Amino acid sequence: MSKRTKTIIWRLIQLALSMGLLVVGIGILWASNLKIPDFRAISNQELVQSTKIYDHTGEVLLYNTGENLRRTVIAGGDISRNIKNATVAIEDSEFYQHMGVKPTAILRAFLSNTLLLFGGSGPTQGGSTITQQVIKNSLLTQEKTLSRKLKEAILAIKLERVFTKDDILALYLNSSPYGGNIYGIEEASQTFFGKGATSASLAEAAYLAALPQAPTYYSPYGNNKESLEARKNLVLRRMVELSFITKEEADMAEKEKVAFLPQNNFTVKAPHFVFYIRQYLEDKYGKEVVERGGLNVITSLDWQMQQKAEEIVKDFAPLNETNYKAHNAGVVGVDPKTGKILIMVGSRDYFEDNNYANYNVTLAHRQPGSSFKPFVYATAFKKGYTPDTILFDLPTQFQTTCSPIASNPTNNTKSECYAPQNYDGNFRGPMTLRSALAQSINIPAIEVLYLAGIRDALATARDMGITTLLGPNHYGLTLVLGGGEVTPLELTNAYATFANDGIYNPSVAVIKVENSAGKILEEYLPSPKRVIDPEIARSINDILSDNEARAPSYGNNSPLYFPSQDVAVKTGTTNDYKDMWTVGYSPTLALGIWVGNNDNTSMEKKVAGFVVAPMWRKIFDAAQVNVPKENFVRPIYAYKNDLKTKPVLRGIWQGGETYTIDTISGKLATELTPPETRKELPIGQIHSILHWLDKDTPNGPTPTDPTRDPQYVYWETPVQLWAFTQGLNSSTTNIIPTTFDNVHIIENQLVVKITSPIEQSIYKSSDRMVIMFEISNSLYPPKSAELYLNGEFVGSTNTGTTGAITFIPNANHPISGNTEIKIVVKDTVYNRGESSIHLTLTE
Repeated sequence: MSKRTKTIIWRLIQLALSMGLLVVGIGILWASNLKIPDFRAISNQELVQSTKIYDHTGEVLLYNTGENLRRTVIAGGDISRNIKNATVAIEDSEFYQHMGVKPTAILRAFLSNTLLLFGGSGPTQGGSTITQQVIKNSLLTQEKTLSRKLKEAILAIKLERVFTKDDILALYLNSSPYGGNIYGIEEASQTFFGKGATSASLAEAAYLAALPQAPTYYSPYGNNKESLEARKNLVLRRMVELSFITKEEADMAEKEKVAFLPQNNFTVKAPHFVFYIRQYLEDKYGKEVVERGGLNVITSLDWQMQQKAEEIVKDFAPLNETNYKAHNAGVVGVDPKTGKILIMVGSRDYFEDNNYANYNVTLAHRQPGSSFKPFVYATAFKKGYTPDTILFDLPTQFQTTCSPIASNPTNNTKSECYAPQNYDGNFRGPMTLRSALAQSINIPAIEVLYLAGIRDALATARDMGITTLLGPNHYGLTLVLGGGEVTPLELTNAYATFANDGIYNPSVAVIKVENSAGKILEEYLPSPKRVIDPEIARSINDILSDNEARAPSYGNNSPLYFPSQDVAVKTGTTNDYKDMWTVGYSPTLALGIWVGNNDNTSMEKKVAGFVVAPMWRKIFDAAQVNVPKENFVRPIYAYKNDLKTKPVLRGIWQGGETYTIDTISGKLATELTPPETRKELPIGQIHSILHWLDKDTPNGPTPTDPTRDPQYVYWETPVQLWAFTQGLNSSTTNIIPTTFDNVHIIENQLVVKITSPIEQSIYKSSDRMVIMFEISNSLYPPKSAELYLNGEFVGSTNTGTTGAITFIPNANHPISGNTEIKIVVKDTVYNRGESSIHLTLTE
């Protein structure tokens, strides 16, 4: 290295050192001029920009985080040592050793957050001491900038020089949030336990210390009590590690049963929904932004619908409690076209003193009972099964290690044997899938799950938004009867997918969030996704709104019947009567109701149609008052007239082979046999569906050896027993006629001639016309004549061997130019003949 190069390098080093000293000097000067407010300025600091949560109109204020702020400031000496130690243990274990900041914690937070930027995982790390949190919450903005962090650190060091550790800890405890509108340790202790902070027990102190980092999530009145319990126990373990308490004291506190007082009523509308929103906001933006950031939040809630739902649930609550031992209820309403949550009632009364009133059951995991069945049937329809497919509702053993004779108790004493019952203890023989689903019959539903496949049924439910179910290895055939667990919110929104023609919209509660400066932080954007073929969705809608199909179980005039509107409904009751459901929908509203007990005790042994349906109907009617009525699109059901579709899939239970006769002659039909006299008949071979098809390819070839299916014998045995008791015997092809229809032959077809007007005549389309005709070659008496204009049916009349039809061409719509007039005549046995001419019509 040359002497010149060394000189340049040395001068650069000197320059860098000089710049570094200058920066340090400026930093020292800046830091020395930072003023620390007095004690009162810090301790009296309150929230100045609260978050406001509105309904979907943006006009009805549901909740204001700063409204009715409750806070009682007390001296540090009035705060129990248990609370102080518990707080230090979980928040800042080196509080009594550091000088306001912990360089190691800051470095750890910097490294952790830097890793996140490069694809790491885990929560961000704050690195703030209790002293820094006092500064941050009292003096500085919530922005995350380097300059603010430097101010925070410097002011924390200054604060440590001015105040004692106990004073700083008291400042922190007097300003910490404990959930809702509760701030400060004294207010929290009085609210939760009815005692001052000086009297809190060790267990109570651990609970209080567990709350401030996420008071909404850990709220003792919310849905995460298990998480609160775990965090309380973590506080106790940290106190042992820091020698604040002994292990024996921690064990006793961990086992102590602490009773929280009922939550006080404060100004909030739709509280379960509001705190659902608040938790969402805290998870996304942080609790500090929610409490102090001045957010304006527009939600999806329809306050008018919500009010009605709350009132109706509260009105029905005493009746359900007295008559059915059902203490609680939850309601969810969703717009199928958008996924917007319109109604969320999490309990019978949020401000009630018991019944776990603050627990939001619409987010709880509950067994759905038979309300899960539509997802299984939809999966079967995907595979090629139809609403007319025939299954047998008979006593059936589904466990292949047990006797196939389900009614023989001596052969089915093993614990794994599974021969379920229907809700009424009756068995109905052959049933279509339409009737089985509409009437919620269990045995066919289990058979449908076997045919559809557990894995595929779970995939259908997952595609429709149900995330709480586990993998296929966790379930057996009881899945179709509600063996898994779902939340009322997800179940209702999944039903909304049927209502929306098979298009799924994720449920959404927040429509728009603005910060205090009016900047939009987030805004709802639709994200629809087709997850079910429209014909399948329409089939489910058609079945669940079919009052005639439902009537044998529910009656003709049940609360589920809507005479002037398309509404699809399904009920569900678990076997242990711990959960009862009614979920229904129109094209404009999906409404789900759960009734039960939050402590998981059973209700009276009634079905949901008695307990839940009346309340569901009243809420549905109230919610639909100002909503335009829409009807479902009807399914096509192309399979009905497709003779290539297997008979068992078209509703013929007596066999997999059929023949068609002419009902006049009683002989085999021919291509000339008219539709009116054709009749398809089974040969009469009585078997279960597994005899006629492979379950995974129902439209494929008939199995050459159906006994290879492990369920075959178990389904076939009750069918053969039933056929024997009914006196039914299988037939053979010998019953098929050997001669063909001799009534509908070419020789017997009618000869028709239009006698007036003549071909290519010219008429005004507004003139009254008389079409005259005569019939010959009529072995059977002519019966009726039909008139067609350019292929469109105009009208008909009774006729003899001569006849006439009068009409005005443009009576229904304008018509002119070259026009075909056709007469079709049928005799008493539906032989037919036709004649046509062409006219010119002028306007």
